[in-house]
Amino acid sequence: MARIAYVNGRYLDLREASVNIEDRGYQLSDGIYEVCEIRDGALVDWPRHRARLKRSLGEVRIAMPMGEAALTAVLHEVMRRNRVHYGLIYLQVTRGVAHREHSFPSPSVKPSLVVTAKNLSFAKNEAQAAHGIAVITLPENRWPRVDIKSVALLPNVLAKQQAKEQGAYEAWFVDRDGFVTEGSSSNAWIVTKSGTIVTRSADSGILPGITRAVLQEVLAALQMRFEERPFTPQEAEEAAEAFVTAATQIVMPVVKIDGKPIGNGVPGPIAAKLRSHFHGFSTFS
Repeated sequence: MARIAYVNGRYLDLREASVNIEDRGYQLSDGIYEVCEIRDGALVDWPRHRARLKRSLGEVRIAMPMGEAALTAVLHEVMRRNRVHYGLIYLQVTRGVAHREHSFPSPSVKPSLVVTAKNLSFAKNEAQAAHGIAVITLPENRWPRVDIKSVALLPNVLAKQQAKEQGAYEAWFVDRDGFVTEGSSSNAWIVTKSGTIVTRSADSGILPGITRAVLQEVLAALQMRFEERPFTPQEAEEAAEAFVTAATQIVMPVVKIDGKPIGNGVPGPIAAKLRSHFHGFSTFS
């Protein structure tokens, strides 16, 4: 079955879908995106993703491409046409199509909207969680406004590729003070040997992850000890457990950092517990 994309008002075969060569997202990375999990044929935590999308658009002064109800309807239609039961949906909003200039184009230029969806393998994801992943650490080299979910992801791409070349799945950025900020496509967490779950505050230096926010509700409900504070790679290496969170990874155990095993080198019980409870606190639409 051919995949279908939504591009500026039209549902098109993915092989025929395209954007204008002067779209500012293509030429200037002048755009915002969101990725939402699809589970059991429903969007997971879409209201939270929609709120973050609106915030990011507001920070870069791009208008919403359509009303909230209409956008939600488009997402559901793309999901339906692609028959995605378990997978992800991707939406991207750019400032639109205009002659290339760094300053904003005329207010009459309409934002561009692209939406795609694809199936993922639930079995593969679960197998990965059962074995855990390896991460490497790299110096932070991104712009300061990582709280905006911008399509300008070149540092993230290079970090992810370096991780892959070193046999790892993810890369954690480390700031100039020696503290882990976040992963190239995930938030970073550790579990101390005393059982406290730690992640960096979302006040600065990281993207406020939706999965991260839901997991905080899980921790509160389960009455588990939780701290928002920076941690170093060394503290992570000495932790009982580590894991990352992201929309399509949920809670993914980390078993190795920079080649060194975490704990006993296998996924720990706390990460497994949080993963199993997560969707009980999610919204489905």
